Amino acid sequence: MPHRFIRDGFLARMIYHLSGHKYFKHPDEEPDYVVPEHYYPGYYDKLRATSADDNLADFQGRDVLDQSSSDQLSSDIKAEKEGLIIVDWEGADDPDNPRNWTWYEKAFFIFEISFLTSSVYMASAVYTPGVMQMKQELGFTSVEASLGVFLFVLGYGLGPLIWSPMSENAIFGRTSIYVVTLFIFVILQIPTALAKNVGGFLVVRFLGGFFASPCLATGGASVGDVTHPWNLPVALAVWSIGAVAGPSMGPFFGSILTVKGGWRWCFWFIMIVAGFSLFFLTFMLPETYAPTLLTRKAKRLRAKTGNDKIVSRGMLENQGKTFKEIAIETLWRPVEITILEPVVLLIDIYIAMVYSILYLFFEVFPIYFIETKHFTIIEMGVCYISILVGVSISCSFYIPLIRRAFTKPILAKETIYPEVFIPLAIVGGSFLTAGLFIFGWSATSFTHWIGPLIGIATIGFGTFLIFQTLFNYMGASFKPEYLASVFASNDLVRSSVASVFPIFGAALFNNLATERFPVAWGMSLIGFIALAMILIPILFYLNGPKLRARSKYARG
Repeated sequence: MPHRFIRDGFLARMIYHLSGHKYFKHPDEEPDYVVPEHYYPGYYDKLRATSADDNLADFQGRDVLDQSSSDQLSSDIKAEKEGLIIVDWEGADDPDNPRNWTWYEKAFFIFEISFLTSSVYMASAVYTPGVMQMKQELGFTSVEASLGVFLFVLGYGLGPLIWSPMSENAIFGRTSIYVVTLFIFVILQIPTALAKNVGGFLVVRFLGGFFASPCLATGGASVGDVTHPWNLPVALAVWSIGAVAGPSMGPFFGSILTVKGGWRWCFWFIMIVAGFSLFFLTFMLPETYAPTLLTRKAKRLRAKTGNDKIVSRGMLENQGKTFKEIAIETLWRPVEITILEPVVLLIDIYIAMVYSILYLFFEVFPIYFIETKHFTIIEMGVCYISILVGVSISCSFYIPLIRRAFTKPILAKETIYPEVFIPLAIVGGSFLTAGLFIFGWSATSFTHWIGPLIGIATIGFGTFLIFQTLFNYMGASFKPEYLASVFASNDLVRSSVASVFPIFGAALFNNLATERFPVAWGMSLIGFIALAMILIPILFYLNGPKLRARSKYARG
């Protein structure tokens, strides 16, 4: 594994600071490192004396500036005219730029983020197969047991409002937030597994969701840190397999653990899996957020040259701001994006509906597979694998199609607009709707159980397409520096809405049930809503450019 994965990891950074920069040094801190001349005091004074043009961007000769937005370029020129030297990557092929890593380094990093995402996502509903045991042992009611899912999901909807904007500030970056919050999440599994009453159980479930949340919203932004824009849709598809697998694999493992060891072992299992992830990532999860990396580089060059005029763009953004001002700016951004950006708001509503459907399965599965078909708890848990089957089939179709429609045209220097993703979103919505009706009307007391499994796989197929295309549509529509806040906005809305569905899900299906069709009318109601929601991607396909033109966060 490359040295940078260890050197830039959380533990190495701690040792680096505690040792007074003695261990885990960067190449530019070694005695034989030759500092570029333009980082020394007085260099630009000489250039000003010999140049009639004070535009120092010409003297820098950095490729990155050629790719900057006009507002960033203006701020750079202004800073350099004031005598500041902005640190950037040393050319387009700088090996310290995460986007220039080798393919296997990127693959390993994406695997790390995907595993982290999956390990905490499993906790959302891992204990649902053990609800009956919890009722008997602790005296929980059905609603109180469902509140455990509600509060966990609500917690990881609210958490990104803090963690994602923090990760977009050069002071914090991504890695430290991942590791610190994951540590707290692992510790919280102990009181969850030892809970003796409903109040304590619900409190630690909410806190667990809150501290589990960073990777759920920021994971996509981390993948974007190491991926060139033309490969981002494929990279996000690979990462999101872990995001979709988590909620599905949770009840699968939970059903086995409940039967073999009791419901408390569901949380010991999460502690073990997340603890392994914590141990692994503490050693080998490098920082990838460019403003944070460049800020660290600027500080090292300052120490090396004694030139306090060396700065990074991240340092300039925080310069002159109090902690309170930084906090208000970063914490308000996801809320502002949710309220004022119609593209984000409509996508949030659509994905919230899709997300809610997934969490309804935690209520509808017992109704059909246990009460109607008399499956065992483990047999019911295995049925969740059908979601993964649908996701895997969808992914196998999606990646080749998106490479043809998005990646190859960009590499061929063709102009591509975000609306290229929308046709597949419409297809995904159609499969989702079809799957809901297939499941509902084949889940009867007198037909084979294979029909509902086909419906579930069809729902998984459509869900994956919707998630991927709409997330990539947002990623292609908004500036990279705001993506974590955009995804935090989505996580807030979808989690807040989906969290309440397990509470009333059983009542919805039971009140609309008939003797021969226990879930048909409930699923049909949701199916008609899903059918109407297809109008949202159709709207984007017809009016996307107009909607994006009104946004201050959208790409130019």
